[in-house]
Amino acid sequence: MEKASVTTSVYGSTPNGKQVDLYKLKNVNGMEVDIITFGGIITSLKVPNKAHKFENVVLGYNELEPYLTNPTYFGAIIGRYGNRIAKGKFSLNGTNYSLAINNGENTLHGGNKGFDKVIWTAEPIETKETVALRLTYLSKDMEEGFPGNLDVTVIYTLTSDDTLKVDYMATTDKTTVINLTQHSYFNLSGDFTKSIVDETVMINAAAYIPTDKDAIPTGEIASVTGTPFDFTTSKSVGKDIDADHVQIKNGSGFDHSWVLNNPEQGLRLAATVHDNTSGRYLEVSTDEPGVQFYTANFLEAPFVPRGALCLETQHYPDSPNRDTFPSTILNPGEVYKSRTTFKFSIK
Repeated sequence: MEKASVTTSVYGSTPNGKQVDLYKLKNVNGMEVDIITFGGIITSLKVPNKAHKFENVVLGYNELEPYLTNPTYFGAIIGRYGNRIAKGKFSLNGTNYSLAINNGENTLHGGNKGFDKVIWTAEPIETKETVALRLTYLSKDMEEGFPGNLDVTVIYTLTSDDTLKVDYMATTDKTTVINLTQHSYFNLSGDFTKSIVDETVMINAAAYIPTDKDAIPTGEIASVTGTPFDFTTSKSVGKDIDADHVQIKNGSGFDHSWVLNNPEQGLRLAATVHDNTSGRYLEVSTDEPGVQFYTANFLEAPFVPRGALCLETQHYPDSPNRDTFPSTILNPGEVYKSRTTFKFSIK
């Protein structure tokens, strides 16, 4: 058994000369997670297959430059608001706010320069049982159009049972909206020339959120029963990915938010992924009300379309404009807290 460790190296520098560091978290079993201070991006996550061969199971790059312009948000911390806000507008306490428009007519993942494009301050934390990296960032009042100075902390913790925990915390000095998530693209085979259509997925949700052609919620909460969106029991991703269904056509595959069961329980199982060839098994647990399941329908070279899947735990899209959805409002004096865990094993 190895000793758990955190090591650091220089990853690169931004065009304006800011240094970007890489932190490698390694647990006692040899599982490794590489995180850079630019965007809090997980660039690599190495876990064993059934032959105990360690391979990277998340899409990413080996250098900084592609991340600077990357439109796919590989591995990044997403904020201030994960997912879409319709027309880039919302109002709070009678004040109207306009955000950067960066996805058709809408705002996606925090605007032109979201949390995926900023440099975070990093501090490694080592205990007997775990290794962790604390990342902090101050998002200033009206950054990308969002109100309030938002103090954000994200802690990545790698445990001795091959679990990566992601803890989010934030405070604000002015009423604002917040919806943080982690945007890793998983391919549990470790072979990024392969599509993920044969991987099997379970999503612990009896309902999902239909969207219009621009991926904005219609407002309906729809039952998954009898639809391609029923993942209540494990099935292959490819089984219904091209089904003759208006919602599948809207997303060219899966790109929807599922309404997770039992929100009152807090941290609970949200989804599982299994790659039969490698034996790798992933369990995603969260205290969030939803998960965006995205099948990377438009990936470009060097990757392949549908060459990965995302399970972005979060509140629902466009919640600031939907009174019927769980609130994403954060007030001064309150603490935003959220946790998601990614547990790897062999099955």
